[in-house]
Amino acid sequence: MAKMSRKTVLVVVPILIVIAAGIYAVQRFVVSHGLPEGLIQANGRIEGDHITIASKFPGRVQELLAREGDTVRAGQVLIRLDDVQTRARVEQARRGFEALESQVQSAHTSLAVLNLEVPLAVETADAGVSSARAAVASARAVEGEARRDAARMRPLIAEQAVSQQHLDQAEARWSVAKSDLTAARSRLTQAVKELAQAEIGWKRIRAKETEVTALERQRDQAEAALAEAESILADLTIVAPTSGTITTRMVDMGEVVAAGAPLLELVDLDHLYLKVYVPEVLIGKLRLDLPARIYVDAFPDHPFEAVVRYIASKAEFTPKEVQTPDERVKLIYAVKLYLTVNPDHRMTPGLPADAVIRWRDDVAWVKPRS
Repeated sequence: MAKMSRKTVLVVVPILIVIAAGIYAVQRFVVSHGLPEGLIQANGRIEGDHITIASKFPGRVQELLAREGDTVRAGQVLIRLDDVQTRARVEQARRGFEALESQVQSAHTSLAVLNLEVPLAVETADAGVSSARAAVASARAVEGEARRDAARMRPLIAEQAVSQQHLDQAEARWSVAKSDLTAARSRLTQAVKELAQAEIGWKRIRAKETEVTALERQRDQAEAALAEAESILADLTIVAPTSGTITTRMVDMGEVVAAGAPLLELVDLDHLYLKVYVPEVLIGKLRLDLPARIYVDAFPDHPFEAVVRYIASKAEFTPKEVQTPDERVKLIYAVKLYLTVNPDHRMTPGLPADAVIRWRDDVAWVKPRS
């Protein structure tokens, strides 16, 4: 094998020194902790998911019931905005709804009465028509008989087979029968008109049904307007969306806030996590749902259980505030260890903490090493 030239040696040797130094730094970073294989130590600060609380509507701050550091419960009132005008609109919408509701109830009552009256009126009118037709038939039979009697007597008067008086009586009966027939026909005509008038009631029912439907739609619109006004009124009372601690307050009493403007910032103490950074050479050992234990100075003998819930997909350069005990590693990955429980809310955002992550199940837990 040919000997390397002096120039090649001068180039290769520094590169090997850099690589060796990097490996040494990483090994020193890991070994200096003295943790057994299967455990990874990291440090960071406790953080939480910050929730910005804002108002959906503009208004003036009338009451401020929470400040920085306050622990609040889900649903607890935090801020009340001035609601005088909104309450007036709610009252106006309520009265409009109640008025239309009364009209709807009245229309339903009228419709119910029509549904009782119209069938009865039609039935009565139809019976009147049937009776009038029977009367016409009877009067027609009587008139026909009287006409025939008078017609038979006229030829007999010349033969003196009947007296003039009998003929006059027959003619009179015929005349009365004709009048009765005419009257019966008039009554039938009137009965038919009354039946037609009664049957118009069906149209009145359909018209009333249409009126009721229109009133119900107006009532529903008024109810929706009332619900909207009540919703706006409710939104002027701003409550905590979840339990947690107020970390930031952006408003004060009497200030006028715009819609969507941030008012308070809340951290849910039941969903805290420790954000740590793991060197590139160790990140391959981690996976989601691995167990971890978190230690803080205030409770050195009481570790808090945690789980790996997030592993960054891309490496980044070490932030200035992240210090390793020995050497700074250039490429690291952000990892979030979410607390399983936070008893008595002992852990709060901002606390520095050390963590031990176990990636092998057969390794016993040990405390972090300095």
